[in-house]
Amino acid sequence: MSRRRVAQLMHDAGLRGRAVLGYRAKVKIYHLYARHPKRLWSMKVTRVNQVWVGDITFLRVANEWRYLAIVMDQYSRRILGWTLTRRRTSAVVCRALDKAAAHRPTRGVIFHSDRGSEYMGAPFGDRLAALGIAQSANVRGPGDNAHAESFFHSLKAELTRGVHFPTDRHLRGQLQRYMHYYNTTRIHSALRYLSPIAFECRAA
Repeated sequence: MSRRRVAQLMHDAGLRGRAVLGYRAKVKIYHLYARHPKRLWSMKVTRVNQVWVGDITFLRVANEWRYLAIVMDQYSRRILGWTLTRRRTSAVVCRALDKAAAHRPTRGVIFHSDRGSEYMGAPFGDRLAALGIAQSANVRGPGDNAHAESFFHSLKAELTRGVHFPTDRHLRGQLQRYMHYYNTTRIHSALRYLSPIAFECRAA
């Protein structure tokens, strides 16, 4: 149906869309470009386990911040691993990577991220090398890691915005349910209106 029809139905039902504004600090880390190039300039992703993408965001629990890191298969949009911690360090992204690697082959995979210190630091780079994964990083800034950023936008709009999480346990439980829903049920226009797992099954 048309956009106007959707707008009218939402208006009649008293529904309003929720949007989340993005924010990204600009950091002068150009010296890292040569050491961590962007490997996706002309690459067309055609299969699973070809390119993984990762990002980290912050979520509020009571009056404190928690940090959520995810690893996504770019081809299918499937969330392969995630972790939630109190501190924003390389350990956050390494733990999410290890969860993804526990269920997928890693040799020859390209891992793409922004140039945050968690990803550019030696602990994460060493972990990628040990798994046989090549590292790739943003060059242009916001939008260059669009798949991971789009996931966080959806998660905040659909799950966390306007919701109070009193404890870590409450937030973790909601995140666990959302990740399962995102992988098994939520449809994507880019995936021919299939869920990530259904898309992978069809591709296989």
